[in-house]
Amino acid sequence: MEKFFIRFAVFALVAIVVFSCAKKSDSTGAESSSKEGVAAVDLKIAYVHTDSVINKYDFFKKKSEEITEKGKKLDSDLQARAKGFEQEVAMFQQAGGNMTQNQIRSKQDELMQKEQNLISYRNNLMQELSTDESSLLNEVYLQVQEYMKEYAKENKIDLILSHTRGGAIWYATDAIDVTGSVVEGLNKKYKANPAAADSKAKKN
Repeated sequence: MEKFFIRFAVFALVAIVVFSCAKKSDSTGAESSSKEGVAAVDLKIAYVHTDSVINKYDFFKKKSEEITEKGKKLDSDLQARAKGFEQEVAMFQQAGGNMTQNQIRSKQDELMQKEQNLISYRNNLMQELSTDESSLLNEVYLQVQEYMKEYAKENKIDLILSHTRGGAIWYATDAIDVTGSVVEGLNKKYKANPAAADSKAKKN
């Protein structure tokens, strides 16, 4: 999630630089700016609280719950395997006195291999869940970015900034905060065709 917020923060920083440059250009040559493009003073700007948009997006909440449930099942399976291994070790310790040295060494090698396999299995599960989370965040980013373009066009907004803690925006008036409106529209679009969002996620 932190990496995702960082991407949005970078976008916000770039947007501010562009806005500053446009404003400077306008102050030094207002007549030229009006001919070449929209003057900075004419820009319609808005911002959203990025974390709120993500956390309140129904698609993200649904997929996060699925990953959480998957994690619980994988953890349960891992615990069962670990318990089985511990029982096997306990049995070996109890029966060790009745085994030959060759049998003991063979069993020790077998248990060491099983322990290594268990560790590898655990690491693979953690990597799998991490990949799922990363893929989800990437997909949500793409969907939000796509919707932001639609929202900006529908509402005639020239620039939408991302407001995150520690980001490039230190203050912005609530009058241009469109977080609630964006969340509402984003979820409305998702509910109208949830299969489309799921399909995009699978392709990516």
